[in-house]
Amino acid sequence: MPDPVLSIRDLVVEFKTEDGIVHAVDGVSYDLFPGETLGIVGESGSGKSVSTLALLGLIPQPPGRIVSGTADFKGRDLLKLKKKELRRVRGNEVAMVFQDPMTSLNPVLTVGNQLGESIRTHFPDEKKEVVKERVIDLLKLVGVPNAETRYAQYPHEFSGGMRQRAMIAMSITNSPALLIADEPTTALDVTIQAQVLEVLRRVQAETHAATILITHDLGIVAEMCDRVLVMYAGHIVESGDVETIFRAPRHPYTIGLMDSLPKVTEDEEWLRPITGSPPSLIDLPPGCPFHPRCFLARERCRQENPPLAPVEGSAHQSACHFSDELIGHKSKFSQEAVA
Repeated sequence: MPDPVLSIRDLVVEFKTEDGIVHAVDGVSYDLFPGETLGIVGESGSGKSVSTLALLGLIPQPPGRIVSGTADFKGRDLLKLKKKELRRVRGNEVAMVFQDPMTSLNPVLTVGNQLGESIRTHFPDEKKEVVKERVIDLLKLVGVPNAETRYAQYPHEFSGGMRQRAMIAMSITNSPALLIADEPTTALDVTIQAQVLEVLRRVQAETHAATILITHDLGIVAEMCDRVLVMYAGHIVESGDVETIFRAPRHPYTIGLMDSLPKVTEDEEWLRPITGSPPSLIDLPPGCPFHPRCFLARERCRQENPPLAPVEGSAHQSACHFSDELIGHKSKFSQEAVA
């Protein structure tokens, strides 16, 4: 097996607020391998985005603070790089696609100018003609029609899907080794979502970048990812390859996420939500943070937080004291996803 492109170990991120310390990410560890697409899923507030923003120095400090951990990227710890060194890495070796392209693009600069800037920042001596040609080629790669004309247009002249394509083009201007896509299809209709995902797939095939895909949509994970991390209350509660987790989930939260989605094969009048609400990250419950909402919970769960441990000696891991009781359990969504 090749060496990982990125190795995260024991990442802890906190935010200081008037009400107390928010434990946004608590002890997250994982590896990402070349050419792999890793999905990170969970409800809002689970720590998905913060765990990746921290790698690139994009959380406000203060109130945010990286308490501990390492993020080894090609032999360098991203968390220990100085701001100037990190700027050289961002947009060059590591790039990010944000969920709202309208707020990520400058409304008073043309799209071509902004894409070109991401090249000129890292290659200041590149000729203008070469930069323009490269930008137009990138717009064509991500499926922007009439790229030569679109080059000189402003963000408000692009549709939502076109703006997201432009953001993907911007992220790959310098052929990064690591691409992070944070909810890249949020606020897009279903047809445009499919187009954007196809662009991401094509871009990864072109650049061979390792990709982290942050999403709450398990359908996207089933379609796009090789492995998946399921996060809850700042912790990874289950990890493994996509097919294994969909066929044989071994954490009650993963099962709850799958069963809460509408099923195309059934005519159900009501959705089945996970009972209760996510806990306060300022005052987490003792023991397993999921136990107040868990159908397997018992006294041990209320007292002892289970570690993320291998399931039957495999690469599949679960943070549940009673994961063995879920052997053979199949959610309705998992049956559709792997059908």
